[in-house]
Formats: sequence, structure tokens, C-alpha cells
Amino acid sequence: MAKIDAFFKLMNEQGASDLHLVSGQQPVMRLHGELERVKYKVLENDELKAMLYEIAPENKIKVFEETGDVDFGYEIPGVARYRANFFNQKYGCAAVFRQIPTKILTAQDLGLPPILTRASMLHKGLILVTGPTGSGKSTTMAAMLDHANKNRKDHVITVEDPIEFVHQSQGCVINHREVGLHTKSFAAALKGALREDPDIILVGEMRDLETIRLAVEAAATGHLVFGTLHTTNAAKTVDRVIEVFPHEEQGQIRNTLSTSLKIVVAQNLFKRIDKKGRCAALEIMVCTPAISNLIRESKTFQIPSTIQVGKKFGMQTLDDAIMEVLNKKWISPEEAYDKCMDKAKFLPFLKTPPDDLAG
Repeated sequence: MAKIDAFFKLMNEQGASDLHLVSGQQPVMRLHGELERVKYKVLENDELKAMLYEIAPENKIKVFEETGDVDFGYEIPGVARYRANFFNQKYGCAAVFRQIPTKILTAQDLGLPPILTRASMLHKGLILVTGPTGSGKSTTMAAMLDHANKNRKDHVITVEDPIEFVHQSQGCVINHREVGLHTKSFAAALKGALREDPDIILVGEMRDLETIRLAVEAAATGHLVFGTLHTTNAAKTVDRVIEVFPHEEQGQIRNTLSTSLKIVVAQNLFKRIDKKGRCAALEIMVCTPAISNLIRESKTFQIPSTIQVGKKFGMQTLDDAIMEVLNKKWISPEEAYDKCMDKAKFLPFLKTPPDDLAG
């Protein structure tokens, strides 16, 4: 057993999502969204480095020493998988570990709207799950893929950096590929995937032009593609995809996206006040003919109002989703106000008016 495993077992017992190990400080865990120090001695650089190197593959240590940061996956069988990031900082090395549960939560477990499980049964198109870091994008996408795995008979290829949720092949045949370990890059894996008879392709992160281009092309040519982006709402997601392309290509990509994009899920996590834990609020944009026209005609600023009137298609705005969990008294008015889009809508719920910085 590696020395660091004791911290992972403590994380598991406490229900922590992240572990921070920093030279010159005590270990810290993130519990229900907030950082809490672990009652343990201050970690010295050499001691921490030895602890980290004990679990890192040799090629990842080499990358870390050459570049100053590296990502990889680590697993304790029967406990959990962890997404690891090593980096250097002023006082020495540091690392952050995100726990990825071994058990994949189903769409029912997460309370996902039925439109998302229906989307996972589509035969082609692009499904984007977006939100800030730590908002549960991977968990939502894993639940949608789990539904497809149980209800379809298709070939699924996932491309991640590192592999997060591990799906056992059920109705589908699933191949997990890790960037840096099984393939050189997201783009290289996507190029290869098109020759590997895939029905569903999951792209862990659409982070550059070539990856986004290949994902959109795959969705437009008869594959179902899942991808994630770090954007805060549906309209900004569409803008982000288009703006990554050179100006002269943007008209063409608008046309392609208007027909290939099927659903955008933009989500945020909130700390619950009724019990321990967190809950998600989801904005959902379904690519109806009206939304497709807005994308094609460069009128994405009108998307929020179209989502507002599209409830019969399964659409909902982020603010409506936040209002729903606020009315259930699951979250505080202060956090609802902090993360909403239309501040005026949530202002009456606050006990004390916000200061100038909060707005």
C-alpha cells in the first residue's frame, strides 16, 4: 500500500471530493464544496515528492520534471479512481486529486430530466455538457453514457485525459483511450476513431481548434458525439465553439453546427442547506428549428429567450433550474443569487442587500 493511500481512504470515509497536498502546508480536503484542513503535520517538499512519485508512472514523472505539471489517473481497487494533477509552486511540489467514484450514478440517481436519457439514444449529433471546473460535468455525461450502454448495442470510444469513469461493456462495446498513454492527443484519437467503426464518441475535453473541428465533423457525419466545455450557459457554449474557428470559416461552422448540435447542458453545483452534499441546477438547450435558425443567422443573443419559451421541448434556463432548487429550500438564497444570471429575479430572496462587489 502506497503511503498516500491513507489520505484517499480518509477522503472516502469523509465523503470528500478533492485532496490538496502542498509543500509547506497541512493536507486539505474539499468537503461539500468547502476546503478543510486535515489534522496532520506540515508536508515538507522532499517528503511530499517521495509520496507522489510512489504512485506516478515513470513516464509521467519524466513529463512533470520536464514541464512542471502533469495529469494522470490513479486507482485503488475497491475504493475509487482519482484524477491526479502534479504541479510546482513557490515552496516546492504540490498535487490535487479529484475522486471519481467507482460506481457510476444513473440518470435516475442524479434526477436528470428525461430529455437527457432520450438524447443518449440519438444516432448522430453533438451533445455538449458544460460548466465551470468541478460542476459535475463528467458525472452527468457518465450517467448519459451509462444509459446508452444499457439500452443500445453499439461501439463506444471514449478519449480522456485522464480516463475518469470506467464503464464496463454491457449492451455496448466500450473502449477507453487515455491521451498520453493510449494516444498522442485528442485530435489524433478522434482521427483514428473515425476508422474504428464507432457509433458513439466521448471527448473528455474539447480544448482546441483541431479537436473541436473533428468532433463537429464526426457529429455531422453520422456519429453521436459527447463533449465538454468550460462555458457557463448554452448561448456562450455556441459562441465558444464558433469563435475558436478562423473568421473566414465561421459562416460554414454556423451552418454545420445548426444541424449537428442536438443538446447543450450547462450546469452548476450548489451546496445543500437541508442536508450534507450538493445538488445541480441544469440549463438545457434543445436544438429545435428555432434555435438552429438563431445559430445559423448569428443571433445567439436571442437563445436565452427562446429557451425560456421552449419548455414543451424539454428546455429550461439556468435561472429557472436554480429557482426550482431554491423553492425546495435545498440551497441558500445567497448562493442562488451568486450563481444566477438575472440578479434582479433573486434579489427579493436575500435577507440583506448585497454589497456592490456581489452584483
